[in-house]
Amino acid sequence: MTAVKLCRLDSADAGFDAALQGLLHWSDETDAAIEQRVAAILADVRARGDAALLDYSARFDGVHAAAVAELEIGVAELRAALDQITPAQRDALQAAAGRVRDYHRRQLDACGRSWQYRDADGTLLGQKVTPLDRVGIYVPGGKAAYPSSVLMNAIPAQVAGVGEIVMVVPTPGGERNALVLAAAAVAGVHRVFTLGGAQAVAALAWGTATVPRVDKITGPGNAYVAAAKRRVFGQVGIDMIAGPSEILVLADGTTPPDWVAMDLFSQAEHDELAQSLLLSPDAAYLDAVAAAMDRLLPTLPRQGVIRASLEGRGALIRTRSMEEACAISNRIAPEHLEVSSREPARWEPLLRHAGAIFLGAFTSESLGDYCAGPNHVLPTSGTARFSSPLGVYDFLKRSSLIEVSEAGAQILGPIAAELAHGEGLHAHARAAELRLETRTS
Repeated sequence: MTAVKLCRLDSADAGFDAALQGLLHWSDETDAAIEQRVAAILADVRARGDAALLDYSARFDGVHAAAVAELEIGVAELRAALDQITPAQRDALQAAAGRVRDYHRRQLDACGRSWQYRDADGTLLGQKVTPLDRVGIYVPGGKAAYPSSVLMNAIPAQVAGVGEIVMVVPTPGGERNALVLAAAAVAGVHRVFTLGGAQAVAALAWGTATVPRVDKITGPGNAYVAAAKRRVFGQVGIDMIAGPSEILVLADGTTPPDWVAMDLFSQAEHDELAQSLLLSPDAAYLDAVAAAMDRLLPTLPRQGVIRASLEGRGALIRTRSMEEACAISNRIAPEHLEVSSREPARWEPLLRHAGAIFLGAFTSESLGDYCAGPNHVLPTSGTARFSSPLGVYDFLKRSSLIEVSEAGAQILGPIAAELAHGEGLHAHARAAELRLETRTS
């Protein structure tokens, strides 16, 4: 087995900034080609509905059906899948679901409650928090099956109190994964359709004769799914535009190299476009991790995908210090950030931008993917600079409450009228002034 040809960078080199930017760059030409194809699929599904879904399911997934109703999986089949999987799988699924549900219930306690108060003149002000009526969750199903994605999308929606959760999942060749269906049963999914790709997003966004229209679409997918979500935003809400998976490990050299090598593999095995980066001030440690990669890669079933990912977008980066490594990490704003250090609490305050931060040598990113509790649907491609993980708050909306008392109108009316006249909006001003006249009439 040949050695993994990983990019090696050094922050002390003159061309480091340009090399790092090149490593993170995404092809605009690739994006343009995907956008054009996705636009055609969305337009077709919007125009032809179920008929288009049947055509695309046959063409892309090899699933042939006479009606879209045949692509829906009933609740009885979900429960049967839960009975069908092994006891060990069932116990793991339910334990993971319990931890995810507990974490998201705490989010609900923190941010999901309505509130109101009255000020001195009796005016009521507040905020009303209500769950969305219906959401669609996209669960990937092409190169691998992802029951964990079912839990991470459906459980916070269920905790938030969403009325109906509609799941779409591609089933290439008609292969239905029992663990994915069992996860849907555990997570409280109401309806499941074996649809994937841009066509599934279109069906959820506009609805068809069979697939109901939703208020929001969440969940990760490939570049076509991401492009479709971007295009339907505004027609429906979306959680985020997710790109290929990413991991960045900050290492001080105290964690066994095999552990870090496998952590880098854990994201690389998702997709050939996934990105795995290791930053450390210890050059010898970088060499040790590289050696561990060469030794461990042949032991993994998805070694071809991992190699393509590492050689295409991976890198080992030597920094001048752990402080500089933290600063570079903030520039990158990775999806998953591991602080593989003897003193993770020392470095955590320096880290500002990441989807999820995993502290300490024993906190492998894979634990966060499955069962730690926090959500694994995370911002990618640097968007952690301004966005957050999926959570209960993504399935809630807030309405402002305002009830102005008669006394309050006498205080607020002149203020509003003055500002409205200043903006040239005289009907606004007059509406406020009329409430003043009732007081004196």
